Amino acid sequence: MRWENLFQDLEGQLEQELDAEELELRAEEERLRIGRMTLRDRIVAASGDGTSVEPLRLVLSDGARLELRLTAYGRDWVAGEAVGELRRHGPVVVPLGSIATVLLDSDQLGHSLTAAPAGASPPLADRLGLAFVLRTVCRRRSAVDLVLTDGRVHGTVDRVGRDHLDLAVHEPGLPRRRDAVRQVRLVPFAQLVLVRI
Repeated sequence: MRWENLFQDLEGQLEQELDAEELELRAEEERLRIGRMTLRDRIVAASGDGTSVEPLRLVLSDGARLELRLTAYGRDWVAGEAVGELRRHGPVVVPLGSIATVLLDSDQLGHSLTAAPAGASPPLADRLGLAFVLRTVCRRRSAVDLVLTDGRVHGTVDRVGRDHLDLAVHEPGLPRRRDAVRQVRLVPFAQLVLVRI
């Protein structure tokens, strides 16, 4: 009888050690997975599939707060419809570098930590940079409001380089015409806080 108890006790101890080791391994794998996530990954996951009831609440580098219902994203930017007072101004593009803080509720926090499907190839959007989006705006000749680190400016994007854009500054409501352009500004992407289209 004693031998049976001894073997049962040893079996129990071994199972506990194996379970503890398995839990430690899972916890370490989860820490490594989260350690590889970028801010962009978390923001995209937090927004769910774009049908999330709650918009993302962002604090931008200039201190402004923005509620954004995410509709598109790329390598170094996110875009969507502004909610609240900015809603009437149309879609906005936010460079990831201008996001100071993302304020998440508990559901969004849970979504932000979800893993991407294993083996899924990254979508094309993962490779599209801010310059690509701004070139699209340039081709459409859409007037934009740029929120910069040093203020705001309105105009039409004339050209887009690798790390900057040319903005023909003119009055809101006027089309971009040579006589309406007050100046052309070269704006480094690093100075962009928000692009309102």
